[in-house]
Amino acid sequence: MSLKAKISEDMKAAMKARETARLGAIRLLLAAIKQREVDDRIELDDAGVLAVIDKMLKQRRDSIAQYEKAGRQDLVDAEKLEVGVLTGYMPQALSPEEIQSAVAEAIAASGAAGPQDMGKVMAVLKPKLAGRADMSQVSGLVKAALSK
Repeated sequence: MSLKAKISEDMKAAMKARETARLGAIRLLLAAIKQREVDDRIELDDAGVLAVIDKMLKQRRDSIAQYEKAGRQDLVDAEKLEVGVLTGYMPQALSPEEIQSAVAEAIAASGAAGPQDMGKVMAVLKPKLAGRADMSQVSGLVKAALSK
């Protein structure tokens, strides 16, 4: 079953169980997927759906930080619930050791010699790690490794 079909099935289950908060988060996700499909005039595959989920997760995490600064715990709780629902559709996250070894392999494969080659390394890593690691952290690891 494709990821998009699984999300639709989860929406139906949430409707039947009358889980309004979960249903709202799933509807937001399906709306974002549909918007991307309409904008790009394509049918999203699982990788495209994961990219949409990843973008939504990043937005939610940014919102949580802003709401915490403003002291709006009610909004923080709502965003955290959505993060929980969205995280359920992401593949298993990689451990720090796995990410570190992937960075080392990518540096060796691309023949990177210094910080100026960071783009080459990230181009190798992005398809491998998309959805399974926070790319901003990966970027920091690559920069640290190339600066040595």
